[in-house]
Amino acid sequence: MGGVSDEELSREFLAAMRVGDLREGTVAEVTRHGVAVTLDGFAARPLGLVGSLDLSWAGSARAVARVGERIAARVIGVDLDRGRVWLARTATENPELWAFLDSLRTDDLLSGRIASIERFGVFVALDEGPSHPVFPGVGLITLPELSWRHFEAATDVVRVGERVTCAFLDFDTTNGEARLSLRATRPDPFQTFADSASVGDVLRGRVTRLVPFGVFVHVGDDTEGLIVRRNGTGASGGAPGESVRVGDEIAVVVTEIDRERRRLFLSRRPASPPPD
Repeated sequence: MGGVSDEELSREFLAAMRVGDLREGTVAEVTRHGVAVTLDGFAARPLGLVGSLDLSWAGSARAVARVGERIAARVIGVDLDRGRVWLARTATENPELWAFLDSLRTDDLLSGRIASIERFGVFVALDEGPSHPVFPGVGLITLPELSWRHFEAATDVVRVGERVTCAFLDFDTTNGEARLSLRATRPDPFQTFADSASVGDVLRGRVTRLVPFGVFVHVGDDTEGLIVRRNGTGASGGAPGESVRVGDEIAVVVTEIDRERRRLFLSRRPASPPPD
């Protein structure tokens, strides 16, 4: 009868870890993908990994770690199936920032100014807490969290230097930043629309977008509905031969209101009554 396998031992070792734990170990390998760490308590093989995003603060992995070096890092994720624990050095290198972010709770309101607008989101320099050692601001609003309404660019919603108050969503432990939502502090126009609308209502709306699967129509209060393109129908989703262009004012019928997914479906004609 054989003893306990290496895989079983590693799984037991990892199962005892919790997110937020401070762990120490020795750098076993440095690559462009990150730093592999042999953790204290399990010498058989490196189970810890400091990811490339965490290391990007210094420009490259080799700029922050060398094989044989002792490091300390926080646990930010445990993957039992892959036999790996994800580590972040942001906690040990910037303890004041980590402590501030770790103290925040979902829906806390944070104020600051727009520090930078990037293609992936907007950085916010917060009034409270320490500054970020690398990024323009500790707070980050991703594009979907900027506004309830459709927009083409972040500059349609905010501008650099503008003051904003946002809701805290979560702590990005890899980048050492606060994920924020600007739209969460403002009424959702879709839910307001849904409170007063019903299936079967006839509305007037303006065509805003033509897409392969249908037509988007603005029906007021920053709410758009979709006329789904059906097989054998025109681009408008109505009768064969019908067509519309962006900017057209048309009459539509509400066919479905999905509050959970914030989706409104429309038709250019009333739904057929069910057969007897």
